[in-house]
Amino acid sequence: MIEVKQLTKRYARTTAVDQISFSVEKGQIVGFLGPNGAGKTTTMRVLTCFLPPSAGTAKVAGFDVLEQPREVKKRVGYLPETPPLYPEMATVEYLRFVGKLKGLSGAELDKRIDYVCGRCSIADVKTRLLGKLSKGYRQRVGLAQAIIHNPEVLILDEPTAGLDPKQINETRDLIKSLAGDHTIILSTHILPEVEQTCEQVIIINKGKLAATDSVRNLQARTRGVESLLVEIAGRDGSLDAQQVQSTLEQIPGVAQVLCKDPKDHRVIFEVQTQKGQLIRGDLARAIVAAGWDLNELRAASMSLEEIFLELTGEETPAEVTEPASEIPA
Repeated sequence: MIEVKQLTKRYARTTAVDQISFSVEKGQIVGFLGPNGAGKTTTMRVLTCFLPPSAGTAKVAGFDVLEQPREVKKRVGYLPETPPLYPEMATVEYLRFVGKLKGLSGAELDKRIDYVCGRCSIADVKTRLLGKLSKGYRQRVGLAQAIIHNPEVLILDEPTAGLDPKQINETRDLIKSLAGDHTIILSTHILPEVEQTCEQVIIINKGKLAATDSVRNLQARTRGVESLLVEIAGRDGSLDAQQVQSTLEQIPGVAQVLCKDPKDHRVIFEVQTQKGQLIRGDLARAIVAAGWDLNELRAASMSLEEIFLELTGEETPAEVTEPASEIPA
């Protein structure tokens, strides 16, 4: 559905996007991540035909963004970080205006307006001026305009910005429900949201592709070794955490033991293995043989935040601002 090959975008002496390549299958929800200045917004603007690429190719639904921009725009719904609203227009008036720009008319337009108002929970503000709405409502109106023409591809830049927890959950559920019928690229700084919503993650850093895979595969690739969480309890009501840690460190194949959550009678340890070593059986036997209770033994997965920080490293400068002269009319 989306095919990007060696995509590059330059501004004078600055390269905002540097030869990135990735693909997104039909119906997928993909998280698009990177530090400030990584090139996320620039990439999304190229995919929506707002900016032309300097080199490389990008195709959306089989159409090239440089050679067939009109066809691409028909098939894309875009929600930028700041929704493109006119404060002097009422909600329904604005949606009707956007719908007409996107080729809708008559009964079909009325039907789509009713649909997006219901899906985005903005029916109660249909007659209110956009300038009088809260930030949360403006964000939802922005999402409504992105889906009003039922596009094949949705590109959403920070779609839950400014929403309260209830609205975030509602928007997350809405995005999930749109998958399958729509291919969705979701850019957000709320990493747990990506873990709960997205099937695939694309991470870029300093304009270059850092990783693209499922969250589970990234966890395995990034850590490189197995990490286990072990909860151990003392049978007599007390436990010497240092003694337990020393015992676990003596097990063949153990690389490191970290005490995570010490209590009076139980302790949680993170046990990192040496590469290629399988130690679960030996670990369990050693704990039981020492006279302790093994309450839990499970794999410890890296959070997406940990993966993100490991792949992107140090902070990068603020996003490059595109010169007005390079923005196509």
